[in-house]
Amino acid sequence: MPRYIIHRFPGQKYNPKTNKAKYFWLTSHPKTTCMKFFIAIMACFSFFLAGQAQLIQPAAYRTEVYLPLLKGKRVGVFANHTATIGKTHLVDSLQKRGVNITIAFGPEHGFRGTADAGEKVDNYIDAATGIPVISLYGKKRRPSAEDLKNVDVLLFDIQDVGTRYYTFISSLQEYMEAAFENKKPLILLDRPNPNGFFIDGPVLDTAYKSFIGMQPIPIVYGMTMAEYAMMIAGEKWLTAKANEQYDYYRTAKNSTDTAFHFQVIKCANYTHKSKYELPLKPSPNLPDMASIYWYGSTCFFEGTILSEGRGTEHPFAIFGHPSLPKTLKPFTPISRDGAKEPKLKDQLCYGWDLSGDAKKVLQTMGGKVQVKYLLEAYQLYPDKEKFFLKPASGKPTAYFFNKLAGNSELMAQVIAGKSEAEIRKSWEPKLAAFKAIRKKYLLYPDFE
Repeated sequence: MPRYIIHRFPGQKYNPKTNKAKYFWLTSHPKTTCMKFFIAIMACFSFFLAGQAQLIQPAAYRTEVYLPLLKGKRVGVFANHTATIGKTHLVDSLQKRGVNITIAFGPEHGFRGTADAGEKVDNYIDAATGIPVISLYGKKRRPSAEDLKNVDVLLFDIQDVGTRYYTFISSLQEYMEAAFENKKPLILLDRPNPNGFFIDGPVLDTAYKSFIGMQPIPIVYGMTMAEYAMMIAGEKWLTAKANEQYDYYRTAKNSTDTAFHFQVIKCANYTHKSKYELPLKPSPNLPDMASIYWYGSTCFFEGTILSEGRGTEHPFAIFGHPSLPKTLKPFTPISRDGAKEPKLKDQLCYGWDLSGDAKKVLQTMGGKVQVKYLLEAYQLYPDKEKFFLKPASGKPTAYFFNKLAGNSELMAQVIAGKSEAEIRKSWEPKLAAFKAIRKKYLLYPDFE
């Protein structure tokens, strides 16, 4: 039995028979109290450490791993506004740590992430750092040998959203090819995939290859940037010269001067079961997690006459057209940052509003690319001949919708009135083949 001590306020009377006082409190004996206090503190500390252990960290945060690889080197960085350590841009942070960054490269939307989708971004000097920035979106998609003449090591850090037509994986491929072909060591700082917990959609037919789909992967492919990079190198999906150099890297012995050739820095505490919510929007028209989740299902509308929601508060979660039934959700696309000239600008449209709580969106999607809205929109649109945007050439490979879908089959299925179940069944053989390839390159525990 533990012993207790009775404490009284000064002046209070204590009756030993009744063990009562007007005010008192009870504590354990000092030795027992100290032990209980110590146990409580240790329990709280253990709980805190357990929580900290589960905190997902992008690779950029793991500076102790990759900063030694940059010491004394002239560094080129491919990044945008999502490359942060906390709230500080990676380049700003590295400069403060004494890293010699000689050049930076920016993808679609620019180095600081403010340009419209598809907008041309010129080369410039970054005002915050004084570093020259080369745009790698548009006609020029990879660094030239001239760009790399004052570079010893290349670094890559961009947040992706895990969908095939989000162009950052295409930019990554071009950057890898430039690094390998010019024999420049490359470090890839990985980031979690916010859609990395499922795989779905049609696998791209390489006859429909473009910058919004360069490789035979499904729309949602369930890999981080680093895993994807390992796959396209390992499967020899790069240029012939880059593939040759990567084969050499696999067996080459590193020297004191070149401690590595292709180095991936992993995220901490991430798995493919993680539901990672991005700390900031990855591009102007993916403003929240609902839009990021719906993007894989609703970006199809970019290849149709419908608005895909650019110019609204929730792009890709809102979509429709003036000719759809007025019983649907009304909305009007307007000029906004990141969408200065949206499709159907200033026109009253009717359609769907799927925005809302991210967890509810995930429940609605059910871990699948949803085609039901595409099928419904086609059925409701009165002039079906104009539903899909037609290219001047009329060639199937030139249709923007087919580039998004990765084939001409989906368009044909929609026109023919195929059911969602029939469409999904047609995806299964190629999805199974892709999943087998993907498994070889996973760096994190899988969702299945």
